[in-house]
Amino acid sequence: MKMFSKLFLFLFSGILFISCSNGAQKSDDGWVDLFNGKDLSGWKAVAGTANFEVVDGVIVGSAVAGSPNTFLITEETYGDYILELDLKVENLTSNSGIMARGQFDPAARDGNGLVYGYQVEADPSERAWSAGIYDEARRGWLYPLDLNPAAKTAFKMGEFNHYRIEVIGDEIKTWLNGQEVAYVVDDMDSKGFVGLQVHSIRNPEDEGNKTYFKNVKIKTTNLDPKPFSSSIYVVNNRLNELTDYEKNTGWKLLFNGQNSEGWKGAYKDEFPDFGWSVNDGILTIAESDGGESTNAGDIVTKEEFSAFDLGFEFRLTEGANSGLKYFVTLSEGNKGSAIGLEYQILDDEKHPDAKMGKEGNRTLSSLYDLITAQKQGRFINPIGEWNKGRVVVEPNNHVTHYLNGLKVLEYDRGSEEFRELVANSKYKIWPNFGEAEQGHILLQDHGNRVSFKNIKLKSLK
Repeated sequence: MKMFSKLFLFLFSGILFISCSNGAQKSDDGWVDLFNGKDLSGWKAVAGTANFEVVDGVIVGSAVAGSPNTFLITEETYGDYILELDLKVENLTSNSGIMARGQFDPAARDGNGLVYGYQVEADPSERAWSAGIYDEARRGWLYPLDLNPAAKTAFKMGEFNHYRIEVIGDEIKTWLNGQEVAYVVDDMDSKGFVGLQVHSIRNPEDEGNKTYFKNVKIKTTNLDPKPFSSSIYVVNNRLNELTDYEKNTGWKLLFNGQNSEGWKGAYKDEFPDFGWSVNDGILTIAESDGGESTNAGDIVTKEEFSAFDLGFEFRLTEGANSGLKYFVTLSEGNKGSAIGLEYQILDDEKHPDAKMGKEGNRTLSSLYDLITAQKQGRFINPIGEWNKGRVVVEPNNHVTHYLNGLKVLEYDRGSEEFRELVANSKYKIWPNFGEAEQGHILLQDHGNRVSFKNIKLKSLK
């Protein structure tokens, strides 16, 4: 009996040693420690030559000159989970991040390997997009913090910052030091590793800059998602489908993805019976003669809106021109396209309208003929790919245009500055242009093939 007890004790001790040494220790509440506080068991460094070590119970990553981004990744992959950890950076150049469902191609970059996929940002720079969501080495920014500016102050430089990341189904949500930050709905990756990043450095004098990680834990069973208490913008990549969160916070679809319900032709009682089509969840205006509203014509919402948050996606063909107009009253009786404030939709490179107007105020995402959008090339997807537009009109008449999550312009309807712009534009012939209390949303037929989807709106009060 004593021999059996000793054997049992020996076997149990061995099992305990193995479970502790691989870095994954499960607690009674379902959380598993991915980092054992002693060594890097269960992790491996890939894609670069930055150094990772354990110092006083903390993972310390040190930047190396000439190295690309380096990632310490878990040997195990995960599907749905909640991840929490603490992260600290001490230098403004030490951009970092946390890979969620990360992917690794060992053969890429001539066998040096490439990490790609969802990354939750640590951004100590003046831009302050920490806990925003980036698609590393693939699509770029999915959720820049221009979409949630209130969260830009959450990151604390030189201190440990607590991250919470929920990756459940096709939804990714992030918190930083308790602040609700980002919400993305996307199904490109259903599982992958957890990764900790040491970013590449541009200046050799930044070699040795350190990033710190501790208290890394994950929960994969009996998940209890934490609801967002405030209303933030959701980057939703489902096709014409709102999340429950969006529905509960007042969003509705303006285009149902199936038919033209809710829309009609401008200056018409019914929806055009040619030109516009709905196929596979996409609303498209056909190519015609390149003229402004000379074929099927513009379409407008049957409903009118005053203050609102409007999101939409558009896809241009080469050389195409279109626009999304708001505060369209249909009262001017003009020929051609109906009058309204216009979010310009244009191939800036190949359509001549981009070179007209004043200082680029007829280019993509500009307030047409009035205010030029301040765009960055990296935030413009190529012709033939989808781009995300957004227009926010606040109850105080402050208006903001976004392109792929980046704020590109803002103005105040009815202000003295706004009226001066109108007085020097093509709109000067219409009294009180752009100042209607409410109006329709319009999609323009400019004779070029352009497609739309995921048109959603929330009324603001």
